Amino acid sequence: MSEPGVRQWLEQTAWPLTGVEAGSSYDDLEPLREVLADVRLVGLGESTHGTREFFQLKHRLLEFLVTELGYRALVMEASESAALAVDAYVQGGPGDAPTVVSDLGFWTWRTEEIVAMVQWMRKYNADKPVDEQIRFIGVDPQKCSAALRVIRTYLELSAPERLELFDEGIAAEVDAGPGAKPDPKRALVRECEALAGFLAKHDAPDDVLVAAEQLVRAADVVCASKEHKDAGATTFAVRDRAMADAVSAFLHGNEIKAVLWAHNGHLAACRQSPELRPMGQYLRERYGSAYYAVALLGGSGAFRARRIWPGPWQGDLDGPVEVNKLERGGFSSLEGLLEAANPRDHFLDLRIVAEAPAEIKNWLEEPQMFRSFGAFVQRWTYKYQFAPTLLPKEYDGLAYVTTTSPSRPL
Repeated sequence: MSEPGVRQWLEQTAWPLTGVEAGSSYDDLEPLREVLADVRLVGLGESTHGTREFFQLKHRLLEFLVTELGYRALVMEASESAALAVDAYVQGGPGDAPTVVSDLGFWTWRTEEIVAMVQWMRKYNADKPVDEQIRFIGVDPQKCSAALRVIRTYLELSAPERLELFDEGIAAEVDAGPGAKPDPKRALVRECEALAGFLAKHDAPDDVLVAAEQLVRAADVVCASKEHKDAGATTFAVRDRAMADAVSAFLHGNEIKAVLWAHNGHLAACRQSPELRPMGQYLRERYGSAYYAVALLGGSGAFRARRIWPGPWQGDLDGPVEVNKLERGGFSSLEGLLEAANPRDHFLDLRIVAEAPAEIKNWLEEPQMFRSFGAFVQRWTYKYQFAPTLLPKEYDGLAYVTTTSPSRPL
């Protein structure tokens, strides 16, 4: 289909957003009431981990989904063990927002925008009965130091004879990071499983048993390789599967409606490479149309990320977080088309494609090129990097923010 035809369809089907900041009127979000009528799990994505406007818009959408549509949990691509402290805080527990957010362990979340959202959650919960309060749940097996502390404290009191073995073995390796200790025999995983079995056999408290299971998942990610002839065996695939399982474990046995916060790449309901299944693909298979994935895209501006040298995992992966500038995507990119059709912030429900003209369906069946950056970008060349997406297969909705700026670190 011609570009003018695509632009006309995009212009006619999207609806404008009046802003990204939380606390404003929900009038522009009212169409979501019908769109999400039968949805239990709403995934809110981001094309970068360092864009202020993405975080603000997701905070605003969370407020709407909680106050207007009855959603009761924020499930986040954040340390599942460290998130327990955030969950306790938003339910009126001890601590302060900057500290519990910083303790999640990721620079990406250590920002003013995330702190503001967590503070709002606590304020919302303050006068609510327990069954109406919002929960904060982490699903990422990375950054498991909180789980290590829980288990070490238990061993000190109840099994001190195992403490030295624990410190020199599991504790020294399991928090090393994805793919840090590739091992096809998964010795560390078996060691964590043995520890979990020991704790269960000795009737350890529930929080200790939960921490042990978290270590098993963390070990699985540590032992997987970053590169493997079987893409499904890489640490990236193992991590996505672990996060999907953590989401399902939280939703199992209850009727809670939840908001899932993660990168666009994790939320996608499928991927062009069938071997590398994202978290969202597992969720689509398990929840069907009750899972609604929203990709967030941005126009010109800037975002924060660590820079690495071109090539696979080159350079200092713990280097400084820098501001990276972006121009508009150009007409050959999805962002360029969205900007040309609607040069303002807007939302597009992709499930209406079923009712679209045949020409539009044909266009959407072709890969569209869009930006996708994680915690790292390649120096110099990141501005020219675009990833393919099959929009209606990977996502159910799309939000576009015309101008972006870097997230604000604490």
